[in-house]
Amino acid sequence: MDPAELMDELARHRLVAIIRGRDADAAVATAETLAECGVAVLEVSLTTVDALGVIRRLARTLGPGVRLGAGTVLSADDARAAHDAGATFAVTPALGDGVAAAVELGMPVLAGAMTPTEVHGAVRAGATAVKVFPADGLGPRHVRALRDPFPGVGFVPVGGVTLADVPAFLDAGAVAVGVGSPLCGDAPHGGDLGALRGRAAAFVDVVARDAVAR
Repeated sequence: MDPAELMDELARHRLVAIIRGRDADAAVATAETLAECGVAVLEVSLTTVDALGVIRRLARTLGPGVRLGAGTVLSADDARAAHDAGATFAVTPALGDGVAAAVELGMPVLAGAMTPTEVHGAVRAGATAVKVFPADGLGPRHVRALRDPFPGVGFVPVGGVTLADVPAFLDAGAVAVGVGSPLCGDAPHGGDLGALRGRAAAFVDVVARDAVAR
């Protein structure tokens, strides 16, 4: 997947599900359940137990309509390992060696940044979009303010984004939102997949309603 394709997917689906779990089998089941519910952009954090194994399994089982990325990519080794496991994009919590290595590998990158200086650095490093992290601290107003000097940058707020927060972040100009525990709950640790389906339906509905409104 090239950067333009990832931006198209983010703009179309408006939601990135972040899977971080203590149980590899449960993480796989979580991803497969989310895909069944229409969540088409998935990120498996490398902090997940056997994360590379989870990514390998999902790269084989998920359909072509689902985009699979690796999150918490901190180092060049992380980027290479994620790429080799089958991740098609990388997500970082901050600027660092993982960004440059992923770009060199041809992987689109959502690079973590918060300040204007960091956003500028992410763009210069070749990031496809900027993960505004942590988003819950400064909220949608911060995303709106960043868009003024960086109108061409796609911003993806991540960190504490709840279902109720989604419309405000999208209205502020975010191309998509990244959601972890408010969406996945305890499912990646072996929790209730039925409850996950309910939350997934609610998130898919809220981003779809925002798209219709626009």
